[in-house]
Amino acid sequence: MKSVAIIGSGLSGLYAANYLSKNGYQVEVFEKNEMAGGRSRVFDEDGFRFDMGPSWYWMPDIIDELFEELGEKRSDYYEIKRLENSYKIFWDNEEDSTVPSNFNDLVQLFDSFEENGGKKLNKFLSEAEVKYATARPLMEIPGLRLTEFLSRKVIINALKQKVLKSVKKDVSSRFESDKARNILNFPVLFLGAMPDEIPSLYTLMNYADLKLGTWYPEGGMNATASALYKLAEKNGVKFYFNEPVREILHEGDQFSGIRTDNGSRSFNYLISSADYQFTEQVLLPAKFRRYNNSYWDSRKMAPSCLIFYIGVDKKVNGLEHHNLFFDESLDDHGEEIYKTKRWPSKPLFYVCAPSKTDGAVAPDGQENLFILMPIATDLGDDEEVREKYWNVILDRLEKRTDTDIRSNITYKRSYCVSDFKGDYNSFKGNAYGLANTLMQTAHLKPKINAKLKNMFYCGQLTVPGPGVPPALISGKIAAKQIMKL
Repeated sequence: MKSVAIIGSGLSGLYAANYLSKNGYQVEVFEKNEMAGGRSRVFDEDGFRFDMGPSWYWMPDIIDELFEELGEKRSDYYEIKRLENSYKIFWDNEEDSTVPSNFNDLVQLFDSFEENGGKKLNKFLSEAEVKYATARPLMEIPGLRLTEFLSRKVIINALKQKVLKSVKKDVSSRFESDKARNILNFPVLFLGAMPDEIPSLYTLMNYADLKLGTWYPEGGMNATASALYKLAEKNGVKFYFNEPVREILHEGDQFSGIRTDNGSRSFNYLISSADYQFTEQVLLPAKFRRYNNSYWDSRKMAPSCLIFYIGVDKKVNGLEHHNLFFDESLDDHGEEIYKTKRWPSKPLFYVCAPSKTDGAVAPDGQENLFILMPIATDLGDDEEVREKYWNVILDRLEKRTDTDIRSNITYKRSYCVSDFKGDYNSFKGNAYGLANTLMQTAHLKPKINAKLKNMFYCGQLTVPGPGVPPALISGKIAAKQIMKL
């Protein structure tokens, strides 16, 4: 039986492990942390269960398809529930807006923003649906060569959809109100650039957001990783936790094995789902690195973030499950993330309150809050600066919810750039991978195949990109490359 080593047990590594074990390979996974899931880990404190990373469950159709490809039903592992209200937006000096899941109500909301807003939205989302359907098969292209994307059908669809136009230009040419524009620009906020630099292909995310809906998995966002871990164990995959890989071994131009603190092991193939840049620059000899330091330094990165995990011993009124605080300038905050690359002066932030939906994540009558502020990568993040922004955020959160939160906090933990580096060897402490700009899309991302002929990469720094469904697909792509050898 052919053997495969996988570095890292994030979502991409877990999916690769399952795909290969299902197809008859002996798979062993080496993970530096104490549990599977990567950024989708969880931790428990004082009766609270905190999801550490992803908090939005979008594109449920793709996740279900990927379970089916493993011969499984996602519903056998966990149920999902569509949120009645997708999210709430706190505007500057204006009434808050709750974005409903019911489409007729959503049309009325956009009609309240501007004349014929609902009609414009319907047309916009119809086009976004076409982009979503077109992009789905493209997400599974390995990106090894340009010719993969040069089919007549792909080119015609790209021209029809005007994918070279920016998201901002596409949205601004259709909608006049700031509220409509901000809601439709929001999903690309974490793609690594301002909406004027993201190709309009990514308005497909508006279809995922407003039509396919925002869901919540029973047990929390770790449910997908937990299910894949259980399935992998059932399929005979072996996991080694708290065992970071120290070196990738080779014989000539062939991968031959890995070395950990517990010794060296031989394998036929390798997939690294760990940080691509770290794998190349630290674990591989220089002659087998496809990219150098100047290449990596020239990459445009998606944001990092400052996160607070908060336990509150009472309910916080005025919040939905997901809450966007757009009460400051999106353009100014974006400029400080992507251009000047400094700590923001008047930040936007996001609050997730999963205890509004799931009573199991907090003690009865209490609130579990996940607060996230996007920031530039590679910033210094000592306790003083974390506390500064904690106070900025809490002041606004308490004001907008008209609730005293500080005096009822029973648990608090922060997580930022240095934690991403320490836990995930994350390049520059990024949280969301490479920016999805036109020059870093598809075959222009770091290649999935290594210079060692039987080694491949998966994860958010290669195709198809960041996010839960793309991470899973990335693992599938890497696994399929091994099966072709």
